Amino acid sequence: MKKRTLILLSIVLVFMMSCNENMKDKKPSEQKIKKVTAKDILGNSDYLAISYGGYREKTRNVQPTIVELKDDLKILSAMGIKIIRTYNVQLSLPHASNILKAITELKSEDPNYEMYVMLGAWIDCLNAWTDQPMNHNIESPNNAAEIDRAVALANQYPDIVKVLAVGNEAMVKWATSYFVQPKVILKWVKYLQNLKKENKLPKDLWVTSSDNFASWGGGGDEYHVEDLNKLIQAVDFLSVHTYPMHDTHYRPEFWLNTEGLEGKTDMEKIEISMLRAKKYAMMQYENVKKYMESLGVNKPIHIGETGWASFSSDHFGTNGSKASDEYKEALYYKYMIDWTNEAGISCFYFEGFDEPWKGGDNSGDSEKHFGLFTVDGKAKYALWDMVDQGIFEGLTRNGNVITKTYDGSKKTLMESVLVPPSEYETMAN
Repeated sequence: MKKRTLILLSIVLVFMMSCNENMKDKKPSEQKIKKVTAKDILGNSDYLAISYGGYREKTRNVQPTIVELKDDLKILSAMGIKIIRTYNVQLSLPHASNILKAITELKSEDPNYEMYVMLGAWIDCLNAWTDQPMNHNIESPNNAAEIDRAVALANQYPDIVKVLAVGNEAMVKWATSYFVQPKVILKWVKYLQNLKKENKLPKDLWVTSSDNFASWGGGGDEYHVEDLNKLIQAVDFLSVHTYPMHDTHYRPEFWLNTEGLEGKTDMEKIEISMLRAKKYAMMQYENVKKYMESLGVNKPIHIGETGWASFSSDHFGTNGSKASDEYKEALYYKYMIDWTNEAGISCFYFEGFDEPWKGGDNSGDSEKHFGLFTVDGKAKYALWDMVDQGIFEGLTRNGNVITKTYDGSKKTLMESVLVPPSEYETMAN
């Protein structure tokens, strides 16, 4: 009996070794491809997320090459990023389609490479970005073609595109250059959901809109309209934006509050202020959740955008709320990633790399400085530990190896870090 068992075990071992050898001989395309869905990866801390734009110049007319995009994607992958968010599929800006091509090439080169995309389709109102009178109740005729392009890419790259997002901050009313009413977003979300039912899009593709927390019902009553309620029911999940950094200027009550800061050191004041920023973001998230649940809806809510600028010469810098520097950015990044990972929330942190085209001609505009990396590939303070660990060894951006900002001197960095002002100090200025 024992002899027969040993013979059977030997046969099984030989068979398994043979199978392994056969798999080694197969091309990557012939091996079984790991299939995951949005449901598998969103809220999964093994699949960290980030917002990504690969633009390196002062204009988007200079598109990053496939090679440059692959360099960026390798860097993000080394950080543990496996989901990126893009913003548009506009015909004149092939950035998103080139990202999908770059990911495809990386997967062909390495069958273990994983990167998925939340693909954004830009939505505008009639006459947006023109000198003609805007009508926020009527959508741009360009929206239909934008949706068609997004659908085509989702069908062309079903192994990569896992989410379609209709619009980026397209409903929030302070986006005066282009915002639309919720009925426009609802129309296109329902259209995409119907395509899924008709097998004209992958059934496991998730559809959402990525917008400010207020637009999702977490703000004032002016947003609490029936079309928003229908939209919340129509999407597969809510993609919510929260920016405490902006509210250090626009709604600074939490930032200027001196309660609990008496007798604290400057460093303690900074850390307390940044914990307040985290709690502020959590509050906005919870406000959206409460509104959603008040409708009798229970769906996942993820952070579609949040971030902290490392430099600002405008409202958030030395002459303003003194919020922007690499130290505070690092604290905010850590606090947000720790919270969202523990809570099972995806956080598409904004953003991977600084983008010089943003924010107009002022080089100090905060919009240019939200990256965790500078344009030339220096890792900001939030990622210094990763540099020390050799995470980026062998990787480059623009031909530069990944090094630390400030030449790695924390002492030099801290000279640029300012203590948040009090309400009294702000009024005095």
